[in-house]
Parts: sequence; structure tokens; C-alpha cells
Amino acid sequence: MSLHAALVLDAHNTLGEGVTWCARSQSLYWTDIHASVLWRYRPANGSTHQWPMPERLASFALCDEDGWLLLGLASGLAFFHLESSELIRLAAVETGLPTRLNDGACDRQGRFVFGTLHEPVGSEARRAAGAFYRLHKDLTLEQLPLGPVAISNSIAFSPDGATMYYCDSFTRIVNCCSYGDNATAPRVHIDLSQAQGEPDGSAVDSEGGLWNAQWGANRVVRYTPDGREDLVITLAASQPTRVAFGGERLNMLYITSARDGLSAEALAKEPQAGGLFAIEVPFTGMPEPRFTGRPA
Repeated sequence: MSLHAALVLDAHNTLGEGVTWCARSQSLYWTDIHASVLWRYRPANGSTHQWPMPERLASFALCDEDGWLLLGLASGLAFFHLESSELIRLAAVETGLPTRLNDGACDRQGRFVFGTLHEPVGSEARRAAGAFYRLHKDLTLEQLPLGPVAISNSIAFSPDGATMYYCDSFTRIVNCCSYGDNATAPRVHIDLSQAQGEPDGSAVDSEGGLWNAQWGANRVVRYTPDGREDLVITLAASQPTRVAFGGERLNMLYITSARDGLSAEALAKEPQAGGLFAIEVPFTGMPEPRFTGRPA
């Protein structure tokens, strides 16, 4: 079955990412990474708000503490207060390496799991120079034993929290592993190595289906818990980046997208690139886990 998502906000994001639904405020948050801007959109009245960031914001998490976000900035982690714009830096990550933070999400226990991305310099080839990490409630940082990564993405967790999904977009394979205090050896969940596009950000619904945005393929795909393609959603943007379930019933799928790297000719053909898209789907999402750590 194939459905089509509609544009709900012509945001013109260079690299829209990290879309996350806040049930408490009935708001949608996401980042335009290259613009170093945090966005908020309220579907009830169509209002938007933007917060400038001190550097590129790659990913973030809602916090248990009202009014706070945990930020995955390019160089490291920080707390951010939405009302006052107070920023409290926590830890630098991979200092001295040619990497930045990239995809991130909270696990079902309220810990923030994220990965990094290699940024080649000059003629240097992209390589697996980054890693995956977990920030605990007590703000200690742990590297997960998931091997090196070139472009971390697709971090998501099964409804019971026992399975973690993740990928290196560079390899075009989404892996999964048993997840708990220790992540086990990965196994292939989705193999896109022979398909158009690359796996980007993901979300999991209440039935355990994995929804993956596929960069370069104009589509989001739902996969059953055993990895079978189940539902395809197309959109008028070739570079969808991440999905999130929102709305009062968590049955509205929101999709961010990017204009990054598209030529003037390509942008003329897809003027909605970089916009926020949405579609009501016949599945419901999971409430977004919140980071359980507290700002000092």
C-alpha cells in the first residue's frame, strides 16, 4: 500500500532533522542542522517559533524536567531551557576527531542514545570514524559496543525496549540488536544496499513496526517487526530525514526533509524540499521517552 504525505509547513530547511513530538505541549520540535536553529510548530494554530543555537544542533531529547531539552550539539551535549534560552554544557564528545554528533533518541529507560558522523576534510574519503554513545541519568557517558560508524542514523527502540535499531547510512543497512545494560552483536534488519536511497531517521509504532525515512528516495517505509516492507509513504521531497508520531492520538506521522546538496535545477523541480510534511496513518505511535537526567 502506498500513501502520499502533504506539506504542512514550507520551512525551507537546509537540513531539517530530529523531529520530535511533545505530548505535554502538543508541539512538534525539530532542528535545521546547518542553520543552527531549533524549530517548534503547534498544529492546533499553525504557529511556529525558532531558537538560534550557538553551533549546529544535530539531535535532542525532551526532558522529564518541564521546559528543558537535552541537546546533541555538533561538539557535545548540553541542556537548554526553552523559556530563558539558558544553555548548560555537559560534555564534549570525540574531541580532536573529524566528527560531529548526529542522530539521537531516548531509550525506554530515559537514557539518551546517540551517534556521531565523520566530516571529511578536503579530498578525504568518508570513513567510519565515529561511534555510538549512551548518556545516563547521572550524566555519565558510555560508549556502546556497536563498532565504528561513518553516518549514525535510525536510532529507535522496540515498544518493550528490548531491541535497538540503528544504522550507518553509508552502508545502507539498518541493524538491530538485543538491548539492555549491554548491547549485543547486531544483525541485519533492513538491507537497502541494492535499493535507491539511504536509510535516515526512524520511529517505532505501538505494534513494533519501524518507520524509516529514506534519503534520496522520496519516501518513508514501514517495516514489520520481522523486517518486511509493509507500507510506503511518498512525499514531494527527495530527501526525507526523520519521522515522528504526533497529534492527540499519535496517529499523525510528521516528516522533516532537506534541501542540502540539491542543485538549482533539482530545487526547481521540488520546491517543497526542506519542508515539514504530515499524513494520518492507520497506526499509532509510542509516547516519546524523556531524558531522566536533570540540569544542575
